[in-house]
Amino acid sequence: MTAPASTPTARRAPRIAAAYVLEDGRIFRGQAYGAVGETFGEAVFNTGMTGYQETLTDPSYHRQIVAMTAPQIGNTGVNDEDPESSRIWVAGYVVRDPSRIPSNWRSRRSLDEELKAQGVVGISGIDTRALTRHLREAGAMRAGIFSGEALADDATMLARVRSAPQMEGADLCGEVATDAVYVVPAIGEKKFTVAALDLGIKGMTPHRMAERGIEVHVLPANATAEDVYAVGDNGNGPDGVFFSNGPGDPATADGQVAVLREVLGRKTPFFGICFGNQLLGRALGFGTYKLKYGHRGINQPVQDRTTGKVEVTAHNHGFAVDAPLDKISETPFGRVEVSHVCLNDDVVEGLQCLDQPAFSVQYHPEAAAGPHDAAYLFDRFFALMEGQRA
Repeated sequence: MTAPASTPTARRAPRIAAAYVLEDGRIFRGQAYGAVGETFGEAVFNTGMTGYQETLTDPSYHRQIVAMTAPQIGNTGVNDEDPESSRIWVAGYVVRDPSRIPSNWRSRRSLDEELKAQGVVGISGIDTRALTRHLREAGAMRAGIFSGEALADDATMLARVRSAPQMEGADLCGEVATDAVYVVPAIGEKKFTVAALDLGIKGMTPHRMAERGIEVHVLPANATAEDVYAVGDNGNGPDGVFFSNGPGDPATADGQVAVLREVLGRKTPFFGICFGNQLLGRALGFGTYKLKYGHRGINQPVQDRTTGKVEVTAHNHGFAVDAPLDKISETPFGRVEVSHVCLNDDVVEGLQCLDQPAFSVQYHPEAAAGPHDAAYLFDRFFALMEGQRA
């Protein structure tokens, strides 16, 4: 039966060939997804089944090509409420089966349209299971996506990938941080003032503090100790200091570590997450190291060793703190213990200072995206400031 003349005929755009080239020479071939061209970054994978908007806009993914292990991505489209920053930060995006028709009451456009609008080069139609297994065996490495006119012979594409910069030794937090101070006001009665160093902060993090009556002054990544202690009422400095998540190698963040040592020296309540946890480790005298393929997803089991409780948590880190799990460590700032540990691989996921009002975790308690198991950590920070004031 012939369709009525008024019925539109669905047409699929012609597929554009694309290649995903890994540093070790493995090549996956598929179709262009998002913008067409070429891009380079560190090849990593994310195990979350939801939350792709939050992942794409997380500044911690700067200069990384993210592969999603969930087989279909884009089902709910893109809305204007869920981004964690003002733009997409991933260097490239890899999916198996992109949804052709998004369906959600908040959706404003498709994910493919958003990637194109922001110039994010991606690839679809590859076996992301095989890619993930390969990265788990070989480790995170440099990679490139090539499509359209950027496609070349294998040797040429591989040479371009191998000429891209490494993630080790990369100083990136200043590239994603705010240039100017801004304030997130407390919701309801203001109870405390916090100076937050933006190393790649996600929008939900200061919001979680604001929900608890905390006014958050977000400072650039290169803020000095003087800048930090200029925050607050009556020249008394902030009630607490917070260091955010962020991209890059923590071994490069000497300036931020110096600021944090000043904070510890003044015994100002401190809370750090992700990159902030690594910097607390460095400030206390521990080393950091690069994980083989990192933790990225919203389903990572972590034990809070102070309570014995196991939490399902959201992670995005490729570096970790090298601290002993089996004993309390003596540091220039007193005794410190590992407070949280990943149950998958025993990676340090948190530090607790026993003689200082300071602690940190390696994961993302703001739950954007992710479970809410770790929301109590913001309450713990609030209690630290209450105790200091008392």
